[in-house]
Amino acid sequence: MFAGVIPTRLPEYLVAAIIIIIAPGPSVLFVIARAVAWGRKISVLTVAGNVAGSFVLSTLVALGVGPILQKWHIAYIAVQWAGGLYLMYLGVDAIRKRQIHAADMTNQGPVAPTSRQSIRDGFWVGVLNPKAIVFFAAVLPQFVDIDGGHVTIQLVFLGLVFCVLAFISDGTWGLLAGTARAWLATDNKRLERLRATGGLIMIILGVAVLISAVTSG
Repeated sequence: MFAGVIPTRLPEYLVAAIIIIIAPGPSVLFVIARAVAWGRKISVLTVAGNVAGSFVLSTLVALGVGPILQKWHIAYIAVQWAGGLYLMYLGVDAIRKRQIHAADMTNQGPVAPTSRQSIRDGFWVGVLNPKAIVFFAAVLPQFVDIDGGHVTIQLVFLGLVFCVLAFISDGTWGLLAGTARAWLATDNKRLERLRATGGLIMIILGVAVLISAVTSG
């Protein structure tokens, strides 16, 4: 029933997805900022919108990238190289601008957003998240069974798995940050270290993608 839909490298994909999800990138930092400013309810609603945006993004990438990858292997390699290099750039940029990002997280404004606004804001962060765009376009295709066919369907399935994991992980970040909001908000250094850690993880994942591109090419 699921032949051709569930890739054989699903366990490896789960590991890679969890690594990139827990790395404090734009989505995680946005959720933490909301939790620090307005508590757990707002942060969880933000996560719901964020995950919805990520699924829309992953589906659009699957529809556009899937047919190309199935037809041209050179495109598969090119996407890996572009994605790996961009992930490294995002990581370096996160470390370099960690102080600015930390300051932004503690300045969310005086008025709490409504439930609808929280979901809407989370949705747009998810759709426009550069880390997610790179992951869906460059990292995710590595775990597809190219020769097995149904590449687009496999990509959509893997995108859905990513979003489920992201909801669990980001929701946990939001709940923890909402609980410890006073502790996080009183010291920007803690937020800076969080951002720097996420940057380092993205650099490492980018290097791993480049290594994979070299060995598969």
